Amino acid sequence: MDAQHPNAPVPATSRTPDEDHPHEPPLAGVVHDNVRHTESFTVVGNHLVQHKDLSLLAIGLACYIQSVRQGTSVDIKTLAARFPEGPTRIAAGLRELEKHGYLQRTCTRTSTGRIVTRTVSRNRPGHSSRGARETASRPAARRATQEKPPPRKRLPAVPQPSYPAPALLQAAVDVLTGLRRRDPRLLLSATDAEHLVPGVAAWLEREVAPTAVRHALTDNLPDEPLIRPAAFLAHRLTAQLPPPPPFRPPAPSTAPEPRHPLQTCDGCDRAFRAPTPGRCRDCRTDHPEDA
Repeated sequence: MDAQHPNAPVPATSRTPDEDHPHEPPLAGVVHDNVRHTESFTVVGNHLVQHKDLSLLAIGLACYIQSVRQGTSVDIKTLAARFPEGPTRIAAGLRELEKHGYLQRTCTRTSTGRIVTRTVSRNRPGHSSRGARETASRPAARRATQEKPPPRKRLPAVPQPSYPAPALLQAAVDVLTGLRRRDPRLLLSATDAEHLVPGVAAWLEREVAPTAVRHALTDNLPDEPLIRPAAFLAHRLTAQLPPPPPFRPPAPSTAPEPRHPLQTCDGCDRAFRAPTPGRCRDCRTDHPEDA
């Protein structure tokens, strides 16, 4: 009865509920009921949303800023109008994000002299240069293929003036640069304006006033955004080109005949007016061979 049995099986130990049912939801804490997003979503790193040193307000501001499109205003005044928090709290949250590298704000002066704030949002602070090193390490052919910008679609052709005088071309430039005052969507680049100048000059050459050209290009514009305003204007310049003005014959010249100097007739020594020396009209009549 006192003999030991070292080969006897070890009694089974009880398992925890997590080991018995590993896929069952926990009894306490958060339970995720997630649906996979396929559109209108933003990827945010856990290093931001679980940051130990950032306030909840700063984390929320960072998530919002990373979700908006480029060019969206994220200054204190705009954010205060968008969210219930006041400007003071929002300014403090932005300073937190700047301190930890999620935001960079710099003041720059535009060509018109206006001071604007340029905001750079970083979704992973300290790793902006890593992507550049990885890009530099790729094979040259693959990098050139990936970095080559898509070709820019050519603008439609425009009418050409018969005589591109410098004054006519300058008047056409003035018409094009004034279009943005009537509609900001018609702001043109220097390249687009250079392409459209001959078309406007063709209208001006047909005796159309600059004001009439401006109205023809800006009246009844569509309500939707103009993706390529230069292409839209090129189409109007071509489709609505007016006919040339009617031909007007030049007015007859009323200038007086030139007054020739006095000459002495070689036949009768009489004075007469003629461009060169010779015989007077009577002597030429008497001698037809000299005519």
